[in-house]
Amino acid sequence: MKLLMLGGTEFVGRAVAEAALARGWQVTVFHRGNHAPPAGTVALHGDRGAAGGLAALEKGEWDAVVDTWSGAPSAVQDAARLLAGRAGRYAYVSSRSVYAFPAPYGLDEDGPLVAGSADDTASDDYAAAKRGGELAATEAFGDRALLVRAGLILGPYENIGRLPWWLGRIARGGPVLAPGPRELPLQYIDARDLAEWTLGALESGTGGAYNLVSEAGHATMGELLESCVRVTGAEAELRWTAPEDILAAGIEPWTELPVWLTAGELQDALYGADVSRALATGLRCRPVGETVADTWAWLRSLGGTAPLRPGRPAPGLAPEKEAAVLG
Repeated sequence: MKLLMLGGTEFVGRAVAEAALARGWQVTVFHRGNHAPPAGTVALHGDRGAAGGLAALEKGEWDAVVDTWSGAPSAVQDAARLLAGRAGRYAYVSSRSVYAFPAPYGLDEDGPLVAGSADDTASDDYAAAKRGGELAATEAFGDRALLVRAGLILGPYENIGRLPWWLGRIARGGPVLAPGPRELPLQYIDARDLAEWTLGALESGTGGAYNLVSEAGHATMGELLESCVRVTGAEAELRWTAPEDILAAGIEPWTELPVWLTAGELQDALYGADVSRALATGLRCRPVGETVADTWAWLRSLGGTAPLRPGRPAPGLAPEKEAAVLG
C-alpha cells in the first residue's frame, strides 16, 4: 500500500504514519517542515493555508490518503479535489463534535449533525469545521471516503496536554485532587488504536462514518489516575473529592481537571457513543495502563514536558486552587 499522510509529524498523524511503516507500507508525509517526520517516510513540503501550498501534491499516485486537518474545511476540499483522481481512498479524521448538541447517550452514526460547508474558509466553530471537512472529503471521493469520528484521544505524542498534565502532576507527588466519582466511566481512543483501525479500514475498502472511541466504560477515572501513580512511581495520594465540592471551588471540568466531566449532557455526549459499528469492523482498544505507561515513557524521553499545539491553552489546575480544595 502507498499511503499519503497529510500531516504525519505530530500526535494522531504521526501514529498513523508509524503504524503504516510497521505494516510495510510506503508512506509519503506532506507537512510544513516544522517537525521531523518518522524515519523511513518520504517527505513533501507545503502549507495548506497558503496560496499554491499544495504544489508538491500535483503529481503522484497513492492507494490511500489520511487527513487529520482541524482548520478551515476549504483546505480539505482543495486537497481532496486535487487527489480524487490519483488516490484510491480518503480517510478524514473527524470528531464526534459533528453531532448536534446535546448528543444523547448511546447515539450512533445516524444521529443528527451540525451544519457545515465544504468551502468554508473559517475555522472558529470547531464542530462546523469538522463537519465541513467531512462534506469536502465525501464530495470528492464519494463512497471511497472514510469519516473517522474520534472522541477524546490519548497516547504518546499527545500535543493537547491532557494525560501529560495528569502524569506531571502526579509525578510531583503529595496529595492530589482526584475528581470523583472514582467509578466515572470514560470513553476515549489511544491514537495508535485509531491508527490501526483506520489503516485496516482503508486496506479493506471500508467507507462511511464511524464513531471511533472505546466502548463506554473501557476505563474509569480511577483506573486512569491510579495507572498514573503506578507508572510514575510517585509518592502521591489520590484524594477523591465529590463533584459538587470541586464545582463549588470554581474549578472547571475538562480544562482545569482534564478528562473529567460531571454528570449531564456533555458527559453523555462525550462518553456515551455507540461504537458497535467500529467494533464490528475490527476496532481493538488496548488497556488504559498501557496507554498511560507508554505516554509516560515518551514524556520522560522529552525531559518531562510535552509540546503543545500552537494556539491552544495549556490544560491543568493551578496549585493554589488545588490546595484550597484539599484544605
